[in-house]
Amino acid sequence: MNSMSYTGAWPVAPTPFNDDGTLDLPGMRRVLDCIADQGADGICILANFSEQFLLSDAERETLTRLCLEHVAGRRPMIVTISHYATPIAVERARLAKDLGASAVMMMPPYHGALMKGSPEQTFEQMARVGEVGIPIMIQDAPLSGVDLPVPLLVKMAREIEMVKLFKIECAGAATKLRRLIAEGGEAIEAPFDGEEGITMLADLDAGARGTMCSAMVTEHIRQVVLDHLKGDRPAAAAGYRRLLPAVNHENRQCGFRAAKAAMVEGRVFASEFCRHPVPPLSPETRAELIDHLRPLDPVAMRWGH
Repeated sequence: MNSMSYTGAWPVAPTPFNDDGTLDLPGMRRVLDCIADQGADGICILANFSEQFLLSDAERETLTRLCLEHVAGRRPMIVTISHYATPIAVERARLAKDLGASAVMMMPPYHGALMKGSPEQTFEQMARVGEVGIPIMIQDAPLSGVDLPVPLLVKMAREIEMVKLFKIECAGAATKLRRLIAEGGEAIEAPFDGEEGITMLADLDAGARGTMCSAMVTEHIRQVVLDHLKGDRPAAAAGYRRLLPAVNHENRQCGFRAAKAAMVEGRVFASEFCRHPVPPLSPETRAELIDHLRPLDPVAMRWGH
């Protein structure tokens, strides 16, 4: 892939379960097909919105193999490989590369509130994974609790050949993106935002070239990015304003359960089951979500009808 391919909307694929809590593998294939039909520019698997922290190691490997084999090159694929242990992150990167992934995504090493990688340890882990020879997207997410200052991100971009992509979804993402691009220059090949696109317009104004959203309204989010990249900011702003109520409800009220609810409505898969300790959406919150989505007529809500 060349760097110009890293643009547009790269949604995170939700992981469907059966009502008994087992993986819904046919449903997973249908999720990937639905995302392809949304027009996604790429697909990310095993991310936080894929419920990665609720999956066993064996399930992760099963899903990695299934997803990459099923997509079979129809879309570039990013596999999330975050782990506190560097050897495990390296092993996951090797598997992703061997199966044909386009890139891997990593948060800095952390395990809970008090075990966090130092800047040196974070650099070393990224460098070790980089030796595998697959492009790396660094995920700058509040979930890790690890500060990734711009000078550290720029140092990694310049000194680790495989560090090419950046998903900036911390507070004040636009300010950080603008500074990252200004200080990193050509080394910042693919600046992205995240957080379901809730700050997408400001982030695009700051220089983001893509977004890693959920799979709830991918086609609409992608259009905002494309309009902005071609210089039609009024169209991008209008599209963003149209999406914002649904995306805000997703981001602040639902989390990863929103894309699952939309896809169950669209008969992509059958169950909204979430593994304990994650509670199901309340009926009221779910109904509000669907009310926000209906005017958008998303592919996710009609794909299986």
